[in-house]
Amino acid sequence: MPPSASPSDGVAPQVTTPLERYAASRHTVWLGAAAIITDQAGRVLLVHPTYREDDRWLLPGGAVDAGEHPMDACRREIAEELGLHDVPVSRVLAVLSLSRHHRDITPGMPCPGEIRYLFDGGTLTPDQIQAIRLPRRELSTFAFMETREAAQRLVPVDAQTMLAAYRARLGNTATAHLADGRHILDVPALDRLDIHVRYRPLWDSPLHRGPVPGHLPVQQSWAWCFVPDGRVVVVADPGPNGALPMLPGGTVDSTDATPEDTLHREAVEEAQLTLTDPVRLGWVLDETGEVYGGVGPNARLRLAARVTAIGPAAADPATGHPFARLLTSPDQAAALLGWGPPGVRQAQLAMESARERWGLPAARASAVEEIPAEGMRLN
Repeated sequence: MPPSASPSDGVAPQVTTPLERYAASRHTVWLGAAAIITDQAGRVLLVHPTYREDDRWLLPGGAVDAGEHPMDACRREIAEELGLHDVPVSRVLAVLSLSRHHRDITPGMPCPGEIRYLFDGGTLTPDQIQAIRLPRRELSTFAFMETREAAQRLVPVDAQTMLAAYRARLGNTATAHLADGRHILDVPALDRLDIHVRYRPLWDSPLHRGPVPGHLPVQQSWAWCFVPDGRVVVVADPGPNGALPMLPGGTVDSTDATPEDTLHREAVEEAQLTLTDPVRLGWVLDETGEVYGGVGPNARLRLAARVTAIGPAAADPATGHPFARLLTSPDQAAALLGWGPPGVRQAQLAMESARERWGLPAARASAVEEIPAEGMRLN
């Protein structure tokens, strides 16, 4: 300290040694940690805080204490906020660097900037969801939300980070690195295409393996379309509110002689796929036919087929623009489709059929790949 100063003067001691000068020069930021936790249908868990003046929700998580590792902080916050001690927090899905003057920082908050880690908190079973207990002074409620709704409930930068992390999990891509909510490295396909997951309650219904009963009209024909390496094609219709994935196929038209004809036609129109040897896996009962104008009970047929050619992207006749085309493992496709456990079982059935019928390998999860606009050559 200066010769004229003493501790009682209230004057900060001068930094004198090289190590002290170096330490004082280092950038200081806050650390935060949160988790992407889903239910079995792929909906994201959010919690509603009691201490916010607005109606914004949060991902489970919070501030990292001094000397605490972010993953340990995430586990601690999940235990404190949800009352769960067995959530398998694993890989880092996203890292956000938030600058001190970002617009989403609470006004008046003297924040030096923040680094936030988003971890994969896995999927909760129904029993785990029933066991959730909130600290009522801190959190008023929780909810599982589809990604589009979740993004609307979060502060914008939190929504951007949540989507990047969730898509890194779905797409099996590397940790997403974001600065103020924007990717600073290559943007993965699911982010570039703004892919969302929509829960479909119909998929709580079982897949019937036998023939479709004669009294049930077949209103829909979709297929797990396999390329030679065992992956399947998923299509998505881009829109202003994001793109929702689906299997190639569609509504049976009056001009289609069979549901297989529907599949061949729709596969060409939506994804420029040439298919061969379609095989029926089963059908799902749609009790109301509401989406088809309330036609009453009908069958939605599910098939598997082999892709022999993928042509250049072209506009879909029904929408006037090209669909996005993705290659994923069947298990990844089930997660992207939002079909929950029934979808996983159907994906397994489709893989077994592809192995037995065409000798195709079981594709493991890998980075989701967008099919190039010029198409692909298949061996």
